[in-house]
Order: sequence, then structure tokens, then C-alpha cells
Amino acid sequence: MIAFMLDLAVLAVFIPTFFFVSITPGMCMTLAMTLGMSVGVRRTLWMMAGEVLGVAVVAIAAVIGVASIMLNYPELFAVLKYLGGAYLIYLGINMWRAKTSFKLGNEAEQKIARSQLFSQGFITAIANPKGWAFMISLLPPFINVDAAVAPQLAILLSIIMLSEFICMLIYATGGKSLRVFLDKGDNVKWLNRIAGALMMAVGVWLALG
Repeated sequence: MIAFMLDLAVLAVFIPTFFFVSITPGMCMTLAMTLGMSVGVRRTLWMMAGEVLGVAVVAIAAVIGVASIMLNYPELFAVLKYLGGAYLIYLGINMWRAKTSFKLGNEAEQKIARSQLFSQGFITAIANPKGWAFMISLLPPFINVDAAVAPQLAILLSIIMLSEFICMLIYATGGKSLRVFLDKGDNVKWLNRIAGALMMAVGVWLALG
């Protein structure tokens, strides 16, 4: 009917494919679970916004060919990976050493600025070479070069961003449930150490992945 619209058969393949890829445990999902446990789901939404924006940037770059160029210059990714990984490890160490519980409304929670949460998600998304390589392999086959690219990309991006958000929300909610369980026994030290260890693991994963 409309030339630039994606074929329903294409969407029927793309939607479940990307959703199941997104729901698979990875750096961003682990980060969502960690923050859901340490600062709560509502504040984790700021990290999710940054991550979704980062994924959108990577997806657009993959379609217009920038990602292919970036992957040919591994030193650029080395800088991103190591700086991003070091940043997340630093945050994890702070979580590990925290002596107060990250309860909702607690002053400790308020110390984590929204901009910091946003940057965690954005950095984790754009500093992951595997994410770039995945987008290069996944997106182009679903683009019809004989039709307008921009509308097709807009539809696919909407699906990608929604899938990522839903999956991260699931993980963050699971993290919050774990926090409630640990808080019942007043196990503040264990809560902080689990959250810190997960954050440091994501940092190492990012730097060495």
C-alpha cells in the first residue's frame, strides 16, 4: 500500500528475533538488574533512557555505514571500552564500599545523579563493539534499498528501542525484588556487595569483551 512501509512478513521475523536477542543476559541487562537492586526501578529509568539512545545511535550508524568504518579502527573502540569499563568498575567499587542501604528516598540514593545514571546506560551501549557488529549483521538485511530508507529505519528503530526498554524493565524489576528480599534481613552489606560486584563485572565485561 505504502511503498516505504516494511512488509508484514519482515516485521513478523524481525520483532521476535530482536526481542529474544534483547532478553538474553548481557551487559545492559545486567546493568539494569544491578541498578534496579541498588537505586530502584524508577531511577533506573534514567539509565534505560541513556542505553536506548545509545542503541539507537549504534543502529543508525550501522545502516548508514559508519559502524563498518568504526570497526576498522579498533583503537577507537579500545579507548571507549577501557574508559567505559573503568568508569563502571569505579562505580562498582563505591557500591561495594557503601555502608548505608540504598533504600528508596534514602540520601545515599540521591547521591547518584540522573545524569550519571543516563551516562552509564549510554556509555555501555555505544562502547560495546559486539553491539556494533550485531547491528551491522542484523539491520541491513531488513532494509529494502528499493524504497525510502528513513521511514523503514524509523520503524525498525522504534521496535528496537521498545524491545530494549521492555527487557531492561524486566531485569530492573527482578533486581528490585532481590533488593526487597535482602533488605528484609537488614543485610545491607550483602546488598551493597552484590550490587557492587555486578557493576564491576559489567565494567570488566565491557573492557575485555
